[in-house]
Amino acid sequence: MKKIILIFFFASTCLHGRAQSITDSIQVLDEIVLSDSKLIHYASGVNQSVLNDSILKNNSRSLTSLLAFNSNLYFKENGYGMVSSPSFRGTNASQTAVIWNGININSQLNGQADFNTLSSSNFNSISIRSGGGSVQYGSGAIGGSIHLNNKLAFNTHFENTVEASYGSFNTKQTGFKSSFGTNLFSVNFGLFYVDSDNDYKFLGTNKVNENGAFENLNLNVNLGYFISKNDVLKLYSQSYIGEREFSGTLVAPARSKYEDENYRNMLEWVRISGMFNSSLKAGHLQEVFKYFENKNTDNYTFGKVNTYFINHSLNVRLSEKLQFKTILDYNSYEGAGSSFGNPKRDAFSTTILLNHKVTEKLSYGLNLRKDFTSGFESPFVYSLDAAYQVTDTYKILMNGSKNYRVPTFNDLYWNPGGNLDLVPESSYQLDFGQQLHFEYFNFKLNGYYIHTEDLIQWTPNNSGVWSPKNVTESQSYGAELEMESYYRVKAHQFKFNAHYSYTVSENMETKKQLIYVPFHKANTSFSYGHKKFNMYYQHMYNGEVSIIGSTLTGYNVGNMGLGYSLNENGHINYEINFKINNLYNTYYENVALRPMPNRNYQIQTIIKF
Repeated sequence: MKKIILIFFFASTCLHGRAQSITDSIQVLDEIVLSDSKLIHYASGVNQSVLNDSILKNNSRSLTSLLAFNSNLYFKENGYGMVSSPSFRGTNASQTAVIWNGININSQLNGQADFNTLSSSNFNSISIRSGGGSVQYGSGAIGGSIHLNNKLAFNTHFENTVEASYGSFNTKQTGFKSSFGTNLFSVNFGLFYVDSDNDYKFLGTNKVNENGAFENLNLNVNLGYFISKNDVLKLYSQSYIGEREFSGTLVAPARSKYEDENYRNMLEWVRISGMFNSSLKAGHLQEVFKYFENKNTDNYTFGKVNTYFINHSLNVRLSEKLQFKTILDYNSYEGAGSSFGNPKRDAFSTTILLNHKVTEKLSYGLNLRKDFTSGFESPFVYSLDAAYQVTDTYKILMNGSKNYRVPTFNDLYWNPGGNLDLVPESSYQLDFGQQLHFEYFNFKLNGYYIHTEDLIQWTPNNSGVWSPKNVTESQSYGAELEMESYYRVKAHQFKFNAHYSYTVSENMETKKQLIYVPFHKANTSFSYGHKKFNMYYQHMYNGEVSIIGSTLTGYNVGNMGLGYSLNENGHINYEINFKINNLYNTYYENVALRPMPNRNYQIQTIIKF
């Protein structure tokens, strides 16, 4: 297998090195600036949303808050700052892929990404891709995918930002970002630290969140350099170091602690030569954790996984209307832990992507992928998407796909409870979307259906030990609505956006809604700016959800923020922001018996120079 990969790399490099065609300037820019170019060029019929800078700034505290208030994703949090898991279109957290600069970073242990370990301030581009994407992004991309990208701008610039905030529950946050470069090199750097006692009151009781303190550090460094007219080297590096006390519940106090670290490093060589563009990526991911049942002792359980990967893609633009991409991807996983031994896994995949713009109004894409994973017979997956521009304002999108998820190390090897007889989940999806685009208003409506076989679920056996099994089939179907409006009158700026989702996700045998999937979820936000002043309001509604043996009541939560800029025209600009979270002091739980914070406040200073 390794010989095949090397031969392919050599052949493709020689091939595109001989090309003499004139490079399309827009394509070159996309390939250089955004590492995950598949998101742009090979998803014509897939609904995508990009979160703009103002939304990122208003939700800088956490990626969980950002997406909960500005997308159709539903989140479960085991208390504020604790483990945060998304649900996309009725699927679970391990069926939602998180993509970092084109690389799937879901945990090899539990198959999920903890969104409270990912700082939204670390990224300058965050996109949401609805629906199945296993062909392009691998295991777990069933309900949808979240794309976290670091753009490198090759122009002369030097920009710095310092942030500092203080809030309720003795919450302190500091950060520094810097970006500089020329037409030959580009560098951006980010450092963010958060520390909180997190001892909020449980509304309606005499209790507080006694064991919820947390602190974490995020470091982000990205470099790019033109080593020749046609070649760019890029380095992406991200580190997270965190320590959390795990909050208890209303009926069971806790004294546990969790320490975790995540390191991601990737080197990418991009070569642009005529009609051929290639990208060679190599890197290392590491996840490490220690769990202390009693934070006052030195006894702990641990686990870690090292992932080594190499990825080569070759994009061929046959004409202005037709292009295709081939991808070879190899991953080696090495785990070690007190509860699952020393598992290893190798995975190799081949992928072909095609995009054809038939006319100015009609385009389609065809994607094929086959994985070869040690210990499994991974399914052959595929997708077909199409987009038709009916009028200047009205567009239709359609896509269908087969997707999959392989069992994780925890699923297979956890002691006690692991199940070596598990097989990969497989899923089929259909999606139909309509979009209206006007000068001041955008509207999107999507309907979808997802059918999943061999769904992996953890359930207690006769001895009370939880163990995973491939259970009966499940299905999810529903509709998603997105609205966005922007209007400007002289110095007055108005922005509005809203999301609504109706989701049915049920076990096909019992015909019951799966737990922690609301039938209804909605959010809306409004912002107003005038010269140096800005303000915004955001609101979220989560409907009632089923839990084991009961239900959780739906809830409404609102946040409000004010901001004022000083010395806007000077070399150093200052901005002061004030935010009220949970404005109406609402009692709510999104995980049973784990109340979320009462009304709380945050004041923030931002200095740009």
